Amino acid sequence: MIIVKSDDDIGKMRISGRITAETFKYISEFVRPGIKTAELDQKIESFIIENGGKPAFKGLYGFPASACISVNEEVVHGIPGKRELAEGDIVSIDLGVEIDGFYGDSAYTFALGDISSEAQQLLKVTQDSLYNGIEKAVADLKLGDVSNAIESKIKPHGYGIVRDLVGHGIGTKLHEDPQIPNFGEANEGPRLRKNMVFALEPMVNLGTYRVRTLNDGWTVVTADGSLSAHFEHTVVVGNGGPEVLTENNLKRW
Repeated sequence: MIIVKSDDDIGKMRISGRITAETFKYISEFVRPGIKTAELDQKIESFIIENGGKPAFKGLYGFPASACISVNEEVVHGIPGKRELAEGDIVSIDLGVEIDGFYGDSAYTFALGDISSEAQQLLKVTQDSLYNGIEKAVADLKLGDVSNAIESKIKPHGYGIVRDLVGHGIGTKLHEDPQIPNFGEANEGPRLRKNMVFALEPMVNLGTYRVRTLNDGWTVVTADGSLSAHFEHTVVVGNGGPEVLTENNLKRW
């Protein structure tokens, strides 16, 4: 069942979304070659707590950290640790914030220094696909319109659209109905209503769409070792247009 939020609920989600966005603006200054992913995670956790929030990911389903930090061929759910970031890496940071019982969820893929033209295009296409999907988060359209809008930006480039992992509803739980694939047919699925809230998150691979999970039980990587990009925003369905609760104003590729 897709939960339609009240205006009061949306007001609370604006706060959790704002802190999520501010966390990204804060941590962006530290995503540099030489820093360990565990250091980034600690900074993220401290910032969220200092701003009155709770790291949404820590302990969720047993996840051991406050952020998922995934590098290069890692798609999602990378566990922060001793790995040092290096020049040329692309690094997805996925994090969530809970305040007053409501959640915000977002992801952004950073580039460290000079990256290949292939990697840069992958980031641009993935980010563009997210915003293309967001544009369809409008009352009276259908959920398939969102999925199809995301896919339509990616498909011409021949990239692999991850199928095993999808976007989702969000509210008093980090993961709510519905599941939102990053591919699909327009004009299909449930009709959208004002104040539905979705976490849209295309995960796109330079090669195959297939993925596998490492022995740590969490880190999802591309099956062929190709690069992967991931962008995500928490979005409210509106009558006249969507509202992005986690907009961080970081670089558009």
